[in-house]
Amino acid sequence: MPKKKKTKKVKKAPLSKKLKIKKTLPLKNRKNVSTKKNEISFKKNPNYSQEEKIEIKKIKKQATAKREYNLKDYVVYPKHGVGKITAVEKATIGQIDIQFYKIFIEKEKLTLTVPINQQANLRPISSINQINKCISILKSKPKIKRTMWSRRAQEYDQKINSGKIYELAEVVKDLNKNTDIIADQSYSERQLFEKAYERLKSEFEAVLKVSPEDVQKKMDKALGRNQTISE
Repeated sequence: MPKKKKTKKVKKAPLSKKLKIKKTLPLKNRKNVSTKKNEISFKKNPNYSQEEKIEIKKIKKQATAKREYNLKDYVVYPKHGVGKITAVEKATIGQIDIQFYKIFIEKEKLTLTVPINQQANLRPISSINQINKCISILKSKPKIKRTMWSRRAQEYDQKINSGKIYELAEVVKDLNKNTDIIADQSYSERQLFEKAYERLKSEFEAVLKVSPEDVQKKMDKALGRNQTISE
């Protein structure tokens, strides 16, 4: 007789073990649980709720710079010429405390605001020795270049705005029309000449402390000019 195959009995789970059911909290209590979690996570990580923190904005000070000029000092701003410091003030701009000079340019009726940490753009007015050297430059012969006028005009303009008094005197000398070499001037030459002449004249006035008429006579004599330019 063939042997009967033994069948394995499958054990049934006892009825006493019930499936675990996740309990859901009522809606009223859910908010309290979430806030508690946030509080715990905030303690662990302080950067968790940066949006809830109140940002305290600190006012910064400008880069430290020792003040070089005082009230009523004459200074030269390269692009505008000689000016007088009328005030030294403070202001808060873009959450930064700034100290600045207020400089009045008499010839242009313009007031400039120059931060003290940018006072390297200014220079003090020239000395008597420098003025005397300028007069000797005005007496010398003009240098005439054979390059195109547009290029020369650009060079002259750069010299005028450089803020260097010797370069300013060279422009006045080279564009002076009352010499044997330069008989006539175009409109653009005349404009550049007058701009350089007035810049140089204003510095002469501030250094020599004489009237504009006396300064003009001194400069015209050095240039050998027969006519004075109108102010």
